[in-house]
Amino acid sequence: MNQAGNNATERRATLYRMVMHDHVCPFGLKSKALLERKGFEVDDRWLTTREETDAFQEKHSVDTTPQTFIGGERIGGYDELREYFGKPAPDPEATSYRPVVAIFSTALLLALATSWTATHSLLGLRTLEWFVAFAMCLLGLQKLKDLESFSNMFLNYDLLAQRKVRYAYVYPFAETLAGILMVAGALVWLAAPVALFIGTIGAFSVFKAVYIDRRELKCACVGGDSNVPLGFVSLTENLVMVLMGIWMPLRVYVLQL
Repeated sequence: MNQAGNNATERRATLYRMVMHDHVCPFGLKSKALLERKGFEVDDRWLTTREETDAFQEKHSVDTTPQTFIGGERIGGYDELREYFGKPAPDPEATSYRPVVAIFSTALLLALATSWTATHSLLGLRTLEWFVAFAMCLLGLQKLKDLESFSNMFLNYDLLAQRKVRYAYVYPFAETLAGILMVAGALVWLAAPVALFIGTIGAFSVFKAVYIDRRELKCACVGGDSNVPLGFVSLTENLVMVLMGIWMPLRVYVLQL
């Protein structure tokens, strides 16, 4: 932490933030919460109109609010306040596996919950199937939330999409549909070929882009706004779909489990 933050005479901060009828600044709320966590008494001053906000910005020669003052010194906005307390501002371009961890953790918990409800057991063969199926649904949903961004990133490496651009728009629907059907264990004759097809194309595409062409790309597996590198995660996603595409009809029609 900045040494100034430890000075007992500077445990009071003045915060100017926008609090209007139709808008409450989220960064102002974050700044206030951060100051309070650090033990500061906050003189919370609201800017309640656009005119009042503009006048404040002009007076202090700043372009944004909130603005925090400590000991008469202007610290700045929320990112500058984080830096003041030794917390680096998050880099929007930094690699992060957090979305992947969140999706697969949620899929696992859903699978365990479903297994407990259906069989009164946490672990079983169906638990693993539900885990994969739920993961497919969640990954498909991430792609569907912004089809244009997903398609732009997907077209960088998918071999079929580069030949048939519409496939980039179909893929998220196909993955989600296959996942839903596998959760239900229904229409396996449809779900399995879909998973097998998109998984095989995807695996070949990722392998070629990463391990043959040695390209450094972002993975579209968790949507078009992710900072997950293309590689192991996407390859695993596709290989698991291939395995599910083979296993599901084998279990239902051959082994009859």
